[in-house]
Amino acid sequence: MSTSKKIKTALVSVYHKDRIDEICTKLNEHGIQIISTGGTKSFIEELDIPVLAVEEITSYPSILGGRVKTLHPKIFGGILSRRDEALDNEQVKQYSIPEIDLVVVDLYPFEETVAAGASEQDIIEKIDIGGISLIRAAAKNFKDVTIIPSQNQYSDLLEILNNGAATTIERRKELAMNAFNISSNYDTAIFNFFNRESSEKVFKQSKAPAKVLRYGENPHQEGIFYGVFDDIFNQMHGKEISYNNLLDIEAAVYLIDEFEDTTFAILKHNNACGIASRDVLVEAYKDALAGDPVSAFGGILITNREIDKLTAGEINDLFCEVIIAPGYSNEAIEILKSKKNRIILIRKACELPEKQFRSLLNGVLAQDRDMSMEDRKKMDPATKKTPTDQEYTDLEFANKVVKHTKSNTIVLAKNKQLMASGMGQTSRVDSLKQAIDKAKNFGFELEGGVMASDAFFPFPDCVEIANNVGITSVVQPGGSIRDKDSIEFCDKQNISMVLTGIRHFKH
Repeated sequence: MSTSKKIKTALVSVYHKDRIDEICTKLNEHGIQIISTGGTKSFIEELDIPVLAVEEITSYPSILGGRVKTLHPKIFGGILSRRDEALDNEQVKQYSIPEIDLVVVDLYPFEETVAAGASEQDIIEKIDIGGISLIRAAAKNFKDVTIIPSQNQYSDLLEILNNGAATTIERRKELAMNAFNISSNYDTAIFNFFNRESSEKVFKQSKAPAKVLRYGENPHQEGIFYGVFDDIFNQMHGKEISYNNLLDIEAAVYLIDEFEDTTFAILKHNNACGIASRDVLVEAYKDALAGDPVSAFGGILITNREIDKLTAGEINDLFCEVIIAPGYSNEAIEILKSKKNRIILIRKACELPEKQFRSLLNGVLAQDRDMSMEDRKKMDPATKKTPTDQEYTDLEFANKVVKHTKSNTIVLAKNKQLMASGMGQTSRVDSLKQAIDKAKNFGFELEGGVMASDAFFPFPDCVEIANNVGITSVVQPGGSIRDKDSIEFCDKQNISMVLTGIRHFKH
């Protein structure tokens, strides 16, 4: 027996009308009976295409302000009836139920309504009941019914209609799988809306679409990105973005968002190897590069200003994987495109999630994103000497960088420029020594610089080492039972220290 099914009757009930004129024209050309509801029916009638109202089948009007239109045994019987079951066929005939071979439906825009900040009542009214039920029913009976559950599948339907208006069992099953994916995503969004303030903690996420990457962190690992990258970036040039690129891009975006001044940052393996704030963009780039011109090779570049021709010319001398900016001058984009594989991204205005999660063992870890950032008003002087205005400026700068650097971390900064950082060490002392060696290696004068730590000092060893190289001011969270040891040392050496009360571990 052939598994190919010719479409004879279609139920069309959609929220978005784009391309429905093409679809209904094709359905009519094939002599397919169209059943429809409300606004969709009126739209089809305006095309002078014959259409049968759902009410003519059910003998019930649309009721309750449109909440109930298709929810009726004659509609769902027509979708769910099994064509090869004798009893089903008897009952279909007994109750005059029309067999429906194709369901074209999309859902009320629930997520968009929530994102727009609508009232709770408006959001509730955008919870689709009939549509989601039609999708699930048609997908369940894929053996006999073709389901088109979203406007994103209209092209698939037009392809089917242009090729004889018949579908194979394999095609129907594939469309059913996609339909359940859409319904699952929709239900997850609704649940998460209701669960925002619940004391019951439940983890549900549904991300679509999926993009298969070249590979994961290493070539032997599969890598997939679930999400819509184009909502955040417009890729102007370059090769396909990799798994590791995405990790670096996220780190770069969260770092640059801390700065309002004209700032340029260069990242490698999720950490800043150079960053500087300046009045002129090209100077910010040059001073960011000076922080570590060796590590900058193959790095990720990001700025919060449009890149001009002069800055692009400087950048073009560096091999880098990715450049991110809110815009580029025409001359700049042409210069930067001279390297074939260089990824050039324009960052769009887009709200980023405030929740973070990752798989762990046989479960998932979830947390609030670290949204705290302490300016000088939140820096409590703990020493007799208080920081100068310049030191406060540099402490704020260093504290922003330390927040986005892997723990354990120490950041050394001066004149709104990263001199060096030590990160990812098992000892904070080792992180400091690493930073000092690196700063000296690249010719920085540490005298008069500041130090930031992501967590408290359990002993005064770090401030002692910092004092020996000329650091004059320190910012740290505090909270150690031995804070007084570090404070007393700073007082003896006339160093200023401020406490924020906020730890910035990043693992």
